[in-house]
Amino acid sequence: ACIRAAAKHLIERYYHQLTEGCGNESCSNSWCASSVGFNRMDNNAAAVKALELYKVNAKLCDPHPSKKGTASTYLESSAHSNSACGNRKLNHKDVHSVRDNFKDVNYLTEEKVYEILDICGEKEDYSPLIRVIGRVFSSAEGLVQSFRRSKPHTKEELKSLQGKDEDKDEDEKEAAACSATAMEEDSPASSSSSRLGEGSSGENDVQKLAPDEVSVDIEAVRRVYERLLSNEKIEAAFLNALVYLSPNVECDLTYHNVYSRDPNYLNLFVIVMENSNLHSPEYLEIALPQFCKAMSKLPLAAQAKLASLWSHYSAGQIRRMVETFQQLITYKVISNEFNSRNLVNDDDAVVAATKCLKIVYYANVLGGDLDVEHNEDEDEEPIPESSELTLQELLGEERRNKKGPRVDPVETELGIRTNDCRRPLIVFEEFVNEPLNEVLEMDKDYTFFKVETENKFSFMTCPFILNPVTKNLGLYYDNRIRMYSERRITVLYSLVQGQQLNPYLRLKVRRDHIIDDALVRLEMIAMENPADLKKQLYVEFEGEQGVDEGGVSKEFFQLVVEEIFNPDIGMFTYDERTKLFWFNSSSLENEGQYTLIGIVLGLAIYNNCILDVHFPMVVYRKLMGKKGTFRDLADANPVLYQSLKELLEYEGSVEEDMMITFQISQTDLFGNPLMYDLRENGDKIPVTNENRKEFVAQYAEYMLNKSVEKQFKAFRRGFHMVTNESPLKYLFRPEEIELLICGSRNLDFLALEETTEYDGGYNRDSRIIKEFWETLHSFGEEQKRFFLQFTTGTDRAPVGGLGKLKMIIAKNGPDTDRLPTSHTCFNVLLLPEYSSKEKLRERLLKAITYAKGFGML
Repeated sequence: ACIRAAAKHLIERYYHQLTEGCGNESCSNSWCASSVGFNRMDNNAAAVKALELYKVNAKLCDPHPSKKGTASTYLESSAHSNSACGNRKLNHKDVHSVRDNFKDVNYLTEEKVYEILDICGEKEDYSPLIRVIGRVFSSAEGLVQSFRRSKPHTKEELKSLQGKDEDKDEDEKEAAACSATAMEEDSPASSSSSRLGEGSSGENDVQKLAPDEVSVDIEAVRRVYERLLSNEKIEAAFLNALVYLSPNVECDLTYHNVYSRDPNYLNLFVIVMENSNLHSPEYLEIALPQFCKAMSKLPLAAQAKLASLWSHYSAGQIRRMVETFQQLITYKVISNEFNSRNLVNDDDAVVAATKCLKIVYYANVLGGDLDVEHNEDEDEEPIPESSELTLQELLGEERRNKKGPRVDPVETELGIRTNDCRRPLIVFEEFVNEPLNEVLEMDKDYTFFKVETENKFSFMTCPFILNPVTKNLGLYYDNRIRMYSERRITVLYSLVQGQQLNPYLRLKVRRDHIIDDALVRLEMIAMENPADLKKQLYVEFEGEQGVDEGGVSKEFFQLVVEEIFNPDIGMFTYDERTKLFWFNSSSLENEGQYTLIGIVLGLAIYNNCILDVHFPMVVYRKLMGKKGTFRDLADANPVLYQSLKELLEYEGSVEEDMMITFQISQTDLFGNPLMYDLRENGDKIPVTNENRKEFVAQYAEYMLNKSVEKQFKAFRRGFHMVTNESPLKYLFRPEEIELLICGSRNLDFLALEETTEYDGGYNRDSRIIKEFWETLHSFGEEQKRFFLQFTTGTDRAPVGGLGKLKMIIAKNGPDTDRLPTSHTCFNVLLLPEYSSKEKLRERLLKAITYAKGFGML
């Protein structure tokens, strides 16, 4: 070990003599860069030559007093060398002085850390270790070289330096490695970018790595942190080093394109993120914000590689990283007063932490239960474009029309979508930051989202951090602006071409022919000018007075849904056990009816209305582009799911005991059995233990996709006619789409009480109002749902909960035997002033229980 340490110092001295010289202008040593006529050589050649000079014990110059700015390594090695080193001998005392100071340590390995730790422990003085950590962890190149995973990498480095001379002894091999290290450390820290990636070794290393691999030994890094972070003084060294490191890294990534030259640069981020103390308070003020800013500058390929690497981490490790960034965001939000003049979008730390959180979000998706295969086919014929396209182009609108749905660039780089993930490592809700949602000015954020300027960040580009209420507000702005845009274009058209002004999507329908009238009108619009579907809906019932300010549209939606989902019509089948509807595969209705219900769902989202529809989740997954699979049967058809699950788990002989084939039977509209072959000649192919997985997959494929393909495609086409240009797919996951269309199942009646308004002489302190709320809160869950259905037309809460409902309770005369009534389209309850609480309860229960076709206005 003594000989090796001496050799290392000598080679470093030879190397610096060849590259920098001794500083004496009249030097006569032909192997010194300061001598007259010396031919300059590049770093690689100098490293090889230093090794040769060491072998022949060539002359070494002493540094000249005039020499200024000599590399620190050179000075340090000079200080620790003496004439005895020339004879490859070093006395015991000198070795200890080298070890104690460790000034030559410019990168770390697990073994080196423990070696220094042991020596420091013996002396009970940890200052040498603190200095080493400070030096290495504040230097990008030092950290990138540290904790390398593969031993062969050093041999590759050796080969590139030594050529084909493989007869050197072990000491010389180590010496060559030392010269390589010295070569890498010959420039000051500020120019790390110019140095990283110059050697061929880095490139070789990267070629051997898989897309989700890095050259750092992550387990070793974790063990080192575990041992060192328990010591407070050592922990402070990590903190201080990160403060120095981050600005240089940010500069490297912003201006020097360092990652493309050396992908090992990513090691730095992997090592720092393993520090389990990153989310502690002392990091939140300076160190972590600066590090996040640096990390947010990583190019797309590096972000994708980090996400791929982290996708192999455990749920606990992913959660720790999420909490680190979330804590920084929350801390910054709480400690600042953000408002419309001081936007959270302008806070560098919050924006950078959100961008870093996106990398962890995609790691969470990638590491989860993925299904990238079962994708719905695109619509065979594209949604027809508006005939007004040329005018829109003239108005500078063509970008909006020709631009397809927005896709996150990280998704594209990784080749996955959020909807491919059936179950993430940790639930998506953990990525939502509520304090941020509270201070976000969504109108401004939406503007930045649409304009896409580089200097303004929009949180809508990171929808995972937004809750459904905030995203719904963004969607609302998008819908309203599109409505105004269509209205403006219509006005311009009427001026240019003298056409009749029609700025709204007007539907005039008869109550007793609502489906026929709506279908005919919407089909005409869909064929002639589908852009009209993006105008604000304005419904008029024939023979009735009333201005549609939202209430008439809501009633229209309720009536259409009620009729179209009526099992007697036969478009959908209803499952009494699950209380869910499914497409009727043997329906006699034409595709236009299914297109209509698709348009109605799209219009409901577009016009901010919730509908009383009850589909299994697989419908919303299919709308978002994913086919139904076996696991979707769990809520779509639980009885069939259980049967198939038992088939998969059966331990006996499936063929002999069950005697089933690849032919299945279904009943048609009239109860007659229909046979279907899952494979050609399915009735002759028995299901066995070997092929049962295929049988189950094909059974689910038939039930959820093939059997209803015609009906679903028409339904989806109608939905896309309204939503094809909307950021709906970009912002929402399938379960959130259901929330948008149908509302939430979670009912908070205390929130409803807080926001309810009163009219006709009632107020919050009226006797009957107090008794009303006491009565309602005493109802069971089912009775509360009946009340909601009676008052609003649906038994679910809107996005954001019942507090967003804006219910009105109006006085409807003095005490009487009449039942309470409601205007469902305006969420108004008309409540007589009953004489007692008992009478109020009895009348209210009767009204809500027998509400269908009775007492509804």
